[in-house]
Amino acid sequence: MLAVRVIQEQGIYVEGINFYTGFCVEGHTHAIRNKDRKKPKRNSALWCAEQLGIKLHIIDIIQEYKNILLNPHHGYGANLNPCLDCKAFMVAKAREWMEQHGFDFIITGEVVGQRPKSQRKETLPVVARASGAGDRLLRPLCAGLLTQTLPEQEGWVDRAQLHSFSGRSRKPQIELAQSYGFDEWSQPAGGCCFLTDENYSRKLKDLWNHRGEKDYELDDIMLLKVGRHLRPASHYKLIVARDEGESRFLQGYQKTFITLSSISHPGPLCLVEGDAGEEELELAARVVARFGQGRDSGIVTIELAVPGERGRSLEVRPMKPEEVPKGWYL
Repeated sequence: MLAVRVIQEQGIYVEGINFYTGFCVEGHTHAIRNKDRKKPKRNSALWCAEQLGIKLHIIDIIQEYKNILLNPHHGYGANLNPCLDCKAFMVAKAREWMEQHGFDFIITGEVVGQRPKSQRKETLPVVARASGAGDRLLRPLCAGLLTQTLPEQEGWVDRAQLHSFSGRSRKPQIELAQSYGFDEWSQPAGGCCFLTDENYSRKLKDLWNHRGEKDYELDDIMLLKVGRHLRPASHYKLIVARDEGESRFLQGYQKTFITLSSISHPGPLCLVEGDAGEEELELAARVVARFGQGRDSGIVTIELAVPGERGRSLEVRPMKPEEVPKGWYL
């Protein structure tokens, strides 16, 4: 928002690009969960574009992005986040769009030293070079600390009106936002990509390890965002909804996975991923009963549904919290 407004203040026309990788936090998990109901359920990119009065182009890069995640040239960050390769890839896509639509240069909201991997002073030129954007990539919030770009050299942009922000603090950005009259903005650090999340990355590694290949489909990465993931054994996994919203979402996979749900007491829906036998399904039913409102009952009735077969019920004793090994949780 700030990078755009800084450029708009110089009378320059701007349009926005939002790339969808499938690993975005907003627009999916926030919309599914029942928690934080008072917070608006919205796509932040669209909301920002509306505040700025600009057109926004949402571009699906799910398939193209796969190679970036699976084979990052510059490696991963603290988790499975290929931040430097990711940034270069997106700027390269933006450069292609810029050339196709007759625009002159690209701006981003990057700040020197704000991110430990992709926004160090020595890595910012790597993004410009690897993306092919070169000196047509302008970073209005920290341009005063960097080499002049083509828009500055040509006088399209007044360098004196650009900023020299650096470091992890967001105080200068917040002050600038307030000076522009912005009284609301997205979380300024993290929270936008599941690949930076330790828990999500652990579940993705588990998926690769147990499938024996480093690959994924869209449904795989969507399901990793939802529910409690428990692996009682190497050949199967349970995905147990955490609330009613997640149960509704998981219902969409009933034709693909074995499902378990409590019919005697309110409780969550559970997907069984992998090859589970009768004893293992009964164990899974006990886990589902443990997370429902019948957890303190002697017996809970669980409906077992296998795709293409008639459903049947299981009478099980809910598993006690201490009976669930900590090693099951992913």
